[in-house]
Amino acid sequence: MPRAVYIHIPFCNRICPYCDFNKYVFKGQPVQEYVQALEKEMLLTFPFPSYSIPLGEGIQTIFVGGGTPTVLTAEQLKEFLQSIKRQISFSELVEFTFEANPETIDKEKLDIMLEYGVNRLSFGVQTFDRELLKRLGRMHSPEDVYSSISLARQSGFKNISIDLMFGLPNQSLATFHETLDISFELGVEHFSAYSLKVEEGTFFHKLYQKDKLPLPTEEDEVRMYSDLMERMRTEGYEQYEISNFSKPGFRSTHNLTYWRNAEYYGLGAGAHGYVQGRRHVNIAGVQEYIDTLAQDKLPYVSTHDVLTEEAMEDYMIMGLRTREGVSSIQFQHNFHQPLEEVYTDQLQELIQDQLIERTGDKYRLTREGMFLGNEVFEKFLH
Repeated sequence: MPRAVYIHIPFCNRICPYCDFNKYVFKGQPVQEYVQALEKEMLLTFPFPSYSIPLGEGIQTIFVGGGTPTVLTAEQLKEFLQSIKRQISFSELVEFTFEANPETIDKEKLDIMLEYGVNRLSFGVQTFDRELLKRLGRMHSPEDVYSSISLARQSGFKNISIDLMFGLPNQSLATFHETLDISFELGVEHFSAYSLKVEEGTFFHKLYQKDKLPLPTEEDEVRMYSDLMERMRTEGYEQYEISNFSKPGFRSTHNLTYWRNAEYYGLGAGAHGYVQGRRHVNIAGVQEYIDTLAQDKLPYVSTHDVLTEEAMEDYMIMGLRTREGVSSIQFQHNFHQPLEEVYTDQLQELIQDQLIERTGDKYRLTREGMFLGNEVFEKFLH
């Protein structure tokens, strides 16, 4: 059974123009009813009460994402965390992450999270450039970031991650370097750093279609990523995935679940899950999600069994995102077929093009392959 749980809180104070996650403006939402529906989904999802799970079969990671989970009031946050405690045994829990926006954090909320076992915070920072923050629709200032991280440290959090973005409209190499300089001064344990992807259905996509989104050149974006990797290395952060960097011992255990293509529970409106060889997608609408669970029904809008070919593709694509790469031994164990026979042509071509390399039983992206990851991944799609 899965050892990881993802829980989605789809509420935000404001909708950012680049974001395509399932989210709704917080004001006026039926938050209490949503929290109650989440607990009902836990009851319907978990195969038996958590306290009876045999040793070695318990939940190891919980990740609460959004949206902005910390937009909940202190009272709502406490009720939500109490419901998690009632349904999930923490006896084997090693990582409990909460996504947070800097302007939504205060000491009371931090104390509540610590009291109920949260031990990792992931702050959505994106940039320290004030004009870019406005362009991105962010409500926080650089000062909010400094104060929220300082407050988290004072409260007792020892594992903090921040999200950064590059390739942003009107972002220069100089402003990106300045953001990196400030970020390293914060002394956090983990970074996630992503290039902007203009997603369909977002306001940025509408601007892009009208040629009104002044993105950096491809050369500048490549330079930003190259400089990012080099700066992370010199500052003592290991790159363990294409977009993720950590101090030793602070990799995201939960996200490694995805990259290793392991199963996980997905709870909440619009959440995805992967359990017992089947993937599912939940209803996206908040009220529809609540109403469905009020009828004691799982809120699935779609499900499908993952057949062997799809599972092999997922293993290769997700695994190659990590710096450790994919293991031919693990592939054989998972699928009872030799990796080199299933993907003979792809492996030979990518090695010849110097986009992947082999070390022992592992295949992984080369440095050049890191810049052309999507081209590599496409080779494993049928």
